[in-house]
Amino acid sequence: MADGDGWGEAATAAASPAPALGLSPPLGWRERLRAGLAGTGASLWFVAGLGLLYALRVPLRLCENLAAVTGFLNSLTPKFYVALTGTSSLISGLIFIFEWWYFHKHGTSFIEQVSISHLRPLMGGTESSISEPGPPSSNRESETSRQNLSECKVWRNPLNLFRGAEYRRYTWVTGKEPLTYYDMNLSAQDHQTFFTCDSDFLRPSDTVMQKAWRERNPPARIKAAYQALELNNDCATAYVLLAEEEATTIVDAERLFKQALKAGETIYRRSQQCQHQSPQHEAQLRRDTNVLVYIKRRLAMCARKLGRIREAVKIMRDLMKEFPPLTMLNIHENLLESLLELQAYADVQAVLAKYDDISLPKSAAICYTAALLKTRTVSDKFSPETASRRGLSTAEINAVEAIHRAVEFNPHVPKYLLEMKSLILPPEHILKRGDSEAIAYAFFHLQHWKRIEGALNLLQCTWEGTFRMIPYPLEKGHLFYPYPSCTETADRELLPTFHHVSVYPKKELPFFIHFTAGLCSSTAMIALLTHQFPEIMGVFAKAVSMISRTCVEYL
Repeated sequence: MADGDGWGEAATAAASPAPALGLSPPLGWRERLRAGLAGTGASLWFVAGLGLLYALRVPLRLCENLAAVTGFLNSLTPKFYVALTGTSSLISGLIFIFEWWYFHKHGTSFIEQVSISHLRPLMGGTESSISEPGPPSSNRESETSRQNLSECKVWRNPLNLFRGAEYRRYTWVTGKEPLTYYDMNLSAQDHQTFFTCDSDFLRPSDTVMQKAWRERNPPARIKAAYQALELNNDCATAYVLLAEEEATTIVDAERLFKQALKAGETIYRRSQQCQHQSPQHEAQLRRDTNVLVYIKRRLAMCARKLGRIREAVKIMRDLMKEFPPLTMLNIHENLLESLLELQAYADVQAVLAKYDDISLPKSAAICYTAALLKTRTVSDKFSPETASRRGLSTAEINAVEAIHRAVEFNPHVPKYLLEMKSLILPPEHILKRGDSEAIAYAFFHLQHWKRIEGALNLLQCTWEGTFRMIPYPLEKGHLFYPYPSCTETADRELLPTFHHVSVYPKKELPFFIHFTAGLCSSTAMIALLTHQFPEIMGVFAKAVSMISRTCVEYL
C-alpha cells in the first residue's frame, strides 16, 4: 500500500482474518451459524448435483449423446475451428469493449448490474441476506443519501493560510499556484456573505468594498480597498483585505489586522446601539459581528505563527466565550492546535470533552486529536512483538480503537502523518473525510505526532486494521455513516493539479471486466493458433473430445 491510491487493497481485505493488532470484533454465535450454514449449503448443493447427474446418466443416455457429439466433432474440418474461434474472439472482444465503456460511464459492470436487477429476483435472491433492526430500507437509503450530501459539504478551513504572506510566497518560490479557481471562488462567496449586507448603501466605503469582494483580479481588489480607506479611514473590511492579500509577511498582516480591530470595535459598538431601529440595522450588526470575530481570529492565528502561543490561546478562549453561537467557524480547532503546541494535554482533553459529542459534527482534528491523546499514554513503551506475544493491555486497546475510529472517519490522514505521501499547502476550503481535510490536518498536526515518542509507530502498526472492521462493500459504515462517494470529485476541484489526489476506496475493475478480457484474449490466441496450425489444433480438439468421452464412460 505504498502507492497513493492503494486504498482498494485495504478495503477488500475486509474478508481476510484480522491480525492481533487489527482488533476486529469477534462474531456472535448467530453470525457464525449463518456463515457456516451458508458454506455448508453450497457444498451440499454441489454434491447433490453430482449425485443427480450420476443417477440420471442412463435415462439421459449421456454416453450415447457424448459419442454422437464426438463423432460430429471428428467430422469437422480445420476451417470450421478457425471460423468458430475467430467468431468467438470477435464477440468476446465486443462484449469486453462494451463492459469497459459502461464501467467508465456508470462506475459498475453491465453484466453484474443486469444479474442483480433481473436475474437475482427470479432465482429467489434478496437485496440483503441479513436484515438489521431499524427503519425500513427505503427510509434508511434516503437517510444515507441525505447524510452523504451533508458529508460532501465544503467547509471553510479553520487553519487557512494568508494569501499574501504564505500562498503568494509559495508561488514566488515554486512558480505553482497552490489555490484552485474553485477554491478562491468559494472564498469570494464567503467574503460576500460575511462582510457585506443590504445596508451597505448607507456607508460609501462599504459600497466600494462590496464591489471589491467580487473582483477576481487581486490588484483590483487591493486598489478598491485603498479607495474605501480614502472614503473612510475606519473601514475595517478594507484593512482585512489588505492584511490578507497585500501583506507579504505575517508581521505586516498582524499590523493591518490591529488597525482593522480598532476600526471594527468602533463600528461594532455603534451597530449595537442602533440594532433595534430597523431590520437594516440588525443586518448591519450581524455583518459587523462577523467582521469583528474574523479579525480577532486572524490576530490569534498571527500570534500563533509568530510564537506567542499563550496570547493566541487567550484570544481564542475569549472569542468562544463572547460569541458562543458562532461555533460554525470551528474556532475550537484552532484552539486545539495551539494547546497541543503548548503540550497542555489536560486542556486539550477538556476541549475534546466539550466538542467531541455525538450531536456535533466530527472532523479529522477532533478524531485524530482524541486518538493522539490515548496513544500518548502507551506509545513510548509499545512494541508490536511484545503486544503480539502477551496481547494488548486495556490502555493499548483504547488507543488502537481510537486510531481505528479516526481512520474510519478520514482514511487519508495516516499516509501524510507517516510521510508516505508528500504534503502541500492546505486549501482555503476542505471536504470533511476527504483528501483536502487530511492535508489540512497533517500540515499543522504532524509535528504534534512526532513530538510524542512512539505515536507514529503505533499508528503505523494499527491503522490498516481499520479496513478489516468496516463492512465491505462500503454501503454500510462501522462507527460512522458510509464513506461518501462524492469526495474524489470535490477534492479534485479543491486541490491543485500538481497534487496526486488520494482516493478511497480505489475504484477496482469489476470481475466481469476481468473475465471478458481474459475470455477475449484466450479466444483470440486460440483463433490465431488455429489459423496458423489448423492440423495440430484439429488433433488437439479431437483429443479433448476423446478425453471427455472417456470421463463420461468412466462415470
